[in-house]
Amino acid sequence: MSLPLRPAPARREQPPVDHGPPLRSKVSGVLAAIACAACCALPPLVAAGVLTAAGAAILRQTLLAVSAGLAATGLGLWWRHRRRGARRPAAAASHGCADDCRC
Repeated sequence: MSLPLRPAPARREQPPVDHGPPLRSKVSGVLAAIACAACCALPPLVAAGVLTAAGAAILRQTLLAVSAGLAATGLGLWWRHRRRGARRPAAAASHGCADDCRC
């Protein structure tokens, strides 16, 4: 019985493509949801006498703007992550290393 002197080379597998949202996008989405929930909690705070109506109106407008900004940031980060992931295989194919590679 003869044994090979060197082990067979390990196959290199490409890492799987990550289609999920990046962590920064998830954090931004969670913060937007918290700001939205805080905005919905304002009417009970006014009824309980913790906030005045004027303070609640200013806080409501601020929370809505923060929530919209965070949601837009999260979507932009997710879109950028998807574009970068789609660009990698296209960049490899543009250098002549497609399916019929003869380099």
